[in-house]
Amino acid sequence: MSSSSRTPSTTRAGTTDRGVPAAWLALLAGPLSFGIAGPSLILPDAARDLGLTLGAVTWIVTAFGWAIAIGTPLMASLHSHQGIRRALLTCAALIALGAVLVVSVPTLPSLVLGSAAQGLGTAGFTTIAMSLTRSARSMGLVTASLATVGSAAPLIADLAAQLLSWQAALVLPALSLLAVPGVLRHRPGGPAPQAPFDPVGAVLLTALVTALVFVPHSWPVAGAAAVAGGGLLVLHLRSRPDGFVPVSIVRAPVFLLASGLAFLLAAINFGMIYLLPALLTEQASWTSGQVGAAILWPLMFGGLASYGMIAVTAKAPVKSVAVLFPGLAAAGVGLACLSTWPAVLLIAQALTSLAAASGQGAFAARAAAAVPDGARSTAMGQFNLCYLLGAAFGPAIAAALAG
Repeated sequence: MSSSSRTPSTTRAGTTDRGVPAAWLALLAGPLSFGIAGPSLILPDAARDLGLTLGAVTWIVTAFGWAIAIGTPLMASLHSHQGIRRALLTCAALIALGAVLVVSVPTLPSLVLGSAAQGLGTAGFTTIAMSLTRSARSMGLVTASLATVGSAAPLIADLAAQLLSWQAALVLPALSLLAVPGVLRHRPGGPAPQAPFDPVGAVLLTALVTALVFVPHSWPVAGAAAVAGGGLLVLHLRSRPDGFVPVSIVRAPVFLLASGLAFLLAAINFGMIYLLPALLTEQASWTSGQVGAAILWPLMFGGLASYGMIAVTAKAPVKSVAVLFPGLAAAGVGLACLSTWPAVLLIAQALTSLAAASGQGAFAARAAAAVPDGARSTAMGQFNLCYLLGAAFGPAIAAALAG
């Protein structure tokens, strides 16, 4: 980790740069979760008003998920090559454009494009926020905001739909724009980096990520495309070691371990989120409203408690957290497998939620510390990509197990 991420630095004007307050970074990152979890309760309303099937309108959510997956490394590269100000303003413009499309043009193509634009922008905001953190506590606040917003997003979006419209619920990610003035005011000084851009590497990684996103849905074709894209990217790394995916990141064992464990924890947590409603409905005969209210609390607990957990483990060795958080997730899965009592299932969800939210922050801090000074923003983009892929794979794996 660079020294500027740990101690105040001096700008060109000679003033002391103490970094961006963690509260602004949390506000910048947290609303991304509205785009992931928020539409779950309002899609039926959208389908009815548009005269479409529920399956058709789910492309709104699919577009957002695809956009945050490819936007995470792309916007991290923009941050790395063009500096914080240009990256922030570009992401803000994408979010604003997406919000306008969603609110003003109620047709499926416009909604899909608007959702994708918001996904690209919020992915960049989240990566920027994590790269600007200067301590384990501030990293914990950022990741806790993502988990906490995600736990409450369905209910908040449903309330927004009732008070305003379902279109208003789809633009809740735009709340992250409120943080832009504060982040710009406190952003680190100094000139923007001028490293050359690697378009071939960007195209290859985008193709690889796109294939991976569709692996759970069409694994033979998407799997083959992912293998081919990964092979071409590896060959490209040999000729361009300082390109879009720097070799210095790929060769950092701690970074690879942290990213792999983040993928695992996300897959387990989001898989549990998918399975739990069906289990509660089957075992307790609860209504969808009762299930939604019940699941809110373990997810909220995981998000809020993760801040303290990350702070407590801030100075723990990598090996310790590499055992602790996967152990919590395994305990949650074990409880869910051993008992069908609603109370036990909710405790299981609380454990997997705590493990994922805490692991995201703890492993992100260690991943950032494991790479060279100039690769921090890029590393955060690649790390978040792994976590988001886990979030995409988890429900698909759970569906296969349930079937």
